[in-house]
Amino acid sequence: MSTPRERRFHQLDVFTDTALRGNPLAVIHDAEGLDDATLAAMARWTNLSETTFLLPPTDPAADYRVRIFTPGGELPFAGHPTLGSCQAWLLAGGQPKQAGEVIQQCGVGHVRVRRESRHLAFAAPPCRITEVDPALLASVLAALGLQPRQLQQTRWLDNGPRWLGLLLDSADTVRALRPDHAALKTLAKVGVIAPQNAADGTDFEVRGFVAPIGIDEDPVTGSLNAGLAQWLIGAGLAPAHYVAAQGSQLGRAGRVHVAREGDTVWVGGEVAVVIQGTVAL
Repeated sequence: MSTPRERRFHQLDVFTDTALRGNPLAVIHDAEGLDDATLAAMARWTNLSETTFLLPPTDPAADYRVRIFTPGGELPFAGHPTLGSCQAWLLAGGQPKQAGEVIQQCGVGHVRVRRESRHLAFAAPPCRITEVDPALLASVLAALGLQPRQLQQTRWLDNGPRWLGLLLDSADTVRALRPDHAALKTLAKVGVIAPQNAADGTDFEVRGFVAPIGIDEDPVTGSLNAGLAQWLIGAGLAPAHYVAAQGSQLGRAGRVHVAREGDTVWVGGEVAVVIQGTVAL
């Protein structure tokens, strides 16, 4: 382990314009010299769904490189860490090589991020969409307390993280779920979505259950929303532009803005700064 030194630190709230209403992210700047054990220990210590570490890119086409850790391990890609890490990099004086677009280097390769004031959006990476084994699906439905009639469709969504996506019959069903997280921990990360049935300015209600990475429910989830959008828009089950609410059952008010432009699905939201300072690592 290297000798500790002061490194810049941001804690941000992603997919919200109001602090404490979205999904928190810890960002450590200038992470060169930190070994994997220290990165993992820091992620366990923050005990957030993700902690990220900013590094110089190894590819000259990228603006920065990021490593993304959960309390349970490293991810090749995640959505709210992408937006939050980009915002932190910009706040620290980062200047993109291309005006209006930042290129992030991470485990899945390059991810494009565009900025409009406090609103950031990432171009969803490729998503592998496949059928679900019926036996596994039955176990997941049981763990969620769902009846088969409440399920409309399901697919595996793999864009770095792998999600079992479920399209349910109503937003009320989504909000009422009380999962058996211990059972889900042995099965899959599960994302559920359904059309809204109330005029609150959003089109869908989303929840993400992530017991396999050590957290029961993720407040607002970019990678899940990206995969859901690519699946549902591609299948004609969602419009090309929509807003999803997530975090309602956790007292959050996450808002995820989705837009398909040509072959690209953009997933975005606002980012609020909560804490900034330094950490000794």
